[in-house]
Amino acid sequence: MSRPFILGLTGSIGMGKSAVAMMLRELGVPVFDADATVHRLQGPGGTLLPAIEAAFPGTTGPHGVDRPDLGAQVFGNPEALARLEAIVHPAVADERATFMLEHAGEAIVVFDIPLLYEKGHGAGLDAVAVVSAPAEMQRNRVLARPGMTPEKFAQILALQVPDAEKRARADHVIDTGVTLAETREQVATLVSALRQKNPR
Repeated sequence: MSRPFILGLTGSIGMGKSAVAMMLRELGVPVFDADATVHRLQGPGGTLLPAIEAAFPGTTGPHGVDRPDLGAQVFGNPEALARLEAIVHPAVADERATFMLEHAGEAIVVFDIPLLYEKGHGAGLDAVAVVSAPAEMQRNRVLARPGMTPEKFAQILALQVPDAEKRARADHVIDTGVTLAETREQVATLVSALRQKNPR
């Protein structure tokens, strides 16, 4: 393979995907975080602010996008959401292309994509790793977050592909329902196997 092996990383809310992404970085694997990229592009001085302001007047300011305001305008409005995605998605694709150029010599890179299955973002990936934990543990983690309620949690879950289906579709499953050391061992084993598959 003349380019890095591209591993997609995903998992439902509260499954520990951020922790696994951090473990991958600690092992020297470059991780492209789609959500963090969007936050930066929409943050103070972000390159997307003029286009978002033009499409959704009054939703941006010196601190970047007013996320609650913009969210209220696109939530439940497919046409508005499509307009926003037409601004955001090409910009994220450009950032991802730059990331790939910067890390062209690596054996593996990871694309951290929260809604990989929900949005059909699997194209171009060599494999997918799903981060998973028992449902009760997931629920406890999410309900411990500030401002989270059982109702909100239920709404979010309803919009996500069920964990069992994600696990069935994945090439690799990383279990975070165990100790951190055990999860870290799973991640290290996976990275080692993928590096052997694509030595650089």
